[in-house]
Amino acid sequence: MLSSRPYLARALYEWLLDNDHTPYIVVDAEREGVQVPGQFVQNGQIVLNISPSAVRDLLMSNESITFSARFSGQPMQVIVPSEALIALYARENGVGMVFGHEPVMPGYEPLSSGAPEADQEPERPSLEGIDGNSASGDGDEPDASDAKKEGARKGRPSLRVIK
Repeated sequence: MLSSRPYLARALYEWLLDNDHTPYIVVDAEREGVQVPGQFVQNGQIVLNISPSAVRDLLMSNESITFSARFSGQPMQVIVPSEALIALYARENGVGMVFGHEPVMPGYEPLSSGAPEADQEPERPSLEGIDGNSASGDGDEPDASDAKKEGARKGRPSLRVIK
C-alpha cells in the first residue's frame, strides 16, 4: 500500500484553505532529498508557509511537496519529500496534524527505486504479539518484555495540537 501521508496532507491543506486559515508545514530538513533554505533551519527542522499567497506552483504529489518561493528576496525551488513532512497546521490556531513514523506497508515498492539488486535478500516481516514478544517463542524474561512494552508505547504516533 502507498503511504497515507501525502493524501492526508493534501486533504488538510484544502480544509485549512476552505476555512480561511494559513497552512504551515514543519519539515525534517536533515532528510535525504530535502531542498530548503539552510539559513532558516533550526534544530534540524524548518517551518514553511505554503499558502497560495506565499508560494508559486505548489504541487503536492505522492512523492513530494514542491513549490517556488522567495527567502530574503532570493527565489528558490523548495522540495520536501513526503517522508520529511513532520506536520501540517494552521498558523492562526495550531489546528492540524503531526505525522508520526509510518511503517513500510507490505507490498509497497518506492517509485523512485530501480530494480532490486540480485544479491540483496528482501527483508521479511516478523510477527509480534501485543505484549511485544516475538512469535518465535524466545521465552524472554518478564522484565525484558516489560521494557519492550514501554518502548512500544513511547514509539506510538499520536495526535496533538501545535500552538
